[in-house]
Amino acid sequence: MGSPPFVWVGPPHTDGARPSTTTMQKLDFPEAVDLILAKDARFDRDAYFFLRDALDHTVKLRKKREAEGSGHVTGQQLLEGIRQYALKQYGPMVVTVFSYWGVKQGFDFGEMVYSLIGSGVFGKTDTDSLEDFRGGYTFQDAFVLPFQPAKPPLAKDEGVSSPQPTESV
Repeated sequence: MGSPPFVWVGPPHTDGARPSTTTMQKLDFPEAVDLILAKDARFDRDAYFFLRDALDHTVKLRKKREAEGSGHVTGQQLLEGIRQYALKQYGPMVVTVFSYWGVKQGFDFGEMVYSLIGSGVFGKTDTDSLEDFRGGYTFQDAFVLPFQPAKPPLAKDEGVSSPQPTESV
């Protein structure tokens, strides 16, 4: 599944203008990932392919919701798309999979995005920043809590009485 040549990651543009992009020699995605991994092997190769698929998922969802979507995705929108896509793909195993890939927090996806931008595979606007990926959800809240069993409600005094000790004669 290929991604668009440029997908913008950053704040939305309200004036309708297309964001400018910096173009570089276009690499195909696997080549770009190989070059990134040769310099920085913190994240597994599969994490980059998951990120690309999650970005595609996010863009498709936005296009369904917005008739005239610009293709622009903010860092926080991408993190939400990653959350939804990860839960759909891996269910309660998300944290285990991400940990295996070296991904420990949402900001790690931002670092991967910016590596892909540096390789010319993803694009960005002049206002985009790696910091756009800070302050998202915790993995505990996003991927663990949804699978925790519901806590039973505490028994209220609704006419149920505790057994009283009986006296022995």
